[in-house]
Amino acid sequence: MYRIRPGAVHKPFRRIDNARMTNELGATSATPNQLRWSPLPIPSQPTDFVAGWVTMAGQGAPDAMAGCAIHLYAANASMTDRFFVDADGELLIVPQLGRLRAVTEMGVLEVEPQEILVIPRGVRFRIELRDGQARGYICENFGAYLRLPDLGVIGSNGLANPRDFMYPVAAYEDREGRFELVNKFLGNLWAGEIGHSPCDVVAWHGNFAPYKYDLRRFNVIGSISYDHPDPSIFLVLQSQSDTPAVDMIDFVIFPPRVLAMQDTFRPPWFHRNVASEFMGLIHGVYDAKAEGFVPGGASLHNCMTGHGPDAETFEKAARADTSKPHYIQDTMAFMFETRLPIRPTRFALEAAELQQDYYTCWQGLAKHFDPKKP
Repeated sequence: MYRIRPGAVHKPFRRIDNARMTNELGATSATPNQLRWSPLPIPSQPTDFVAGWVTMAGQGAPDAMAGCAIHLYAANASMTDRFFVDADGELLIVPQLGRLRAVTEMGVLEVEPQEILVIPRGVRFRIELRDGQARGYICENFGAYLRLPDLGVIGSNGLANPRDFMYPVAAYEDREGRFELVNKFLGNLWAGEIGHSPCDVVAWHGNFAPYKYDLRRFNVIGSISYDHPDPSIFLVLQSQSDTPAVDMIDFVIFPPRVLAMQDTFRPPWFHRNVASEFMGLIHGVYDAKAEGFVPGGASLHNCMTGHGPDAETFEKAARADTSKPHYIQDTMAFMFETRLPIRPTRFALEAAELQQDYYTCWQGLAKHFDPKKP
């Protein structure tokens, strides 16, 4: 980076209140139950992007450089004289409500719902709200940086294509005054006074930079014969682990698509496996849930916790005419998936938004087995 002042020019950091942000992910007893939350309300008091963070779950630790923390954010104020830097991890930001203007050291990125923003570890930035209020999801990745998956037998085109990722053009601020630089370091927030805007980079080169991607550009790959394919065909970005072919984090989306598989059950089947799934809905309706899972909400299905379509979705899919294609339109859901068990925070388990009756959506599943029929 070619900047007006070195990044070391600021006063000492001091500890400040973490509010609802935490990396103390072992403070509660994790549960094998299925969990689901309604959306967070927009704050009634002025709250910027950083103050609006709420940690919901996670596993691992930033000092071990492994694992992740999963946060929600709800804000109604722009950051003007306040900047943020995360020394703990890379940030994958998924807006659900409201456009964001990310002013970073490398330049500016405008992001809207159904786009994602990735800010590398250690990059300083501030978030302005274009629509007065905003809400969304954050995956804080402590491990290997997110990357595109190898396409293997798919070939050179498919899923998320490299040409669709956008990086900022250098845009510097030469502002002097009294500013605050908030630093997240080993799970705690620290603040230091800085006499100028840290976004004073007049030029930069390299590939360690913020970027955005429009999820609507995702090139869906699917089955055109039979059976429901593995969700890995919806993989946008991955953080690899030290075990070959086993990711630490998968970022998967469920966009509009056509289901053409015949003589089979088309929605995601009932399953449980080693993967832990934290899911969110950005827009529309998710095809495996009839109600209760709404935009801005979230669900957690942990390692070896059984889950799948609710009873209403099952009955509808079981009666569907699979000789005709089914067009899934006007929707966008996503999943943060990890090989690690995910620990909900105390806030998540005690929140008013936790749906205590979530388990009832499967209680109406009836027995269809008949030993007299093959």
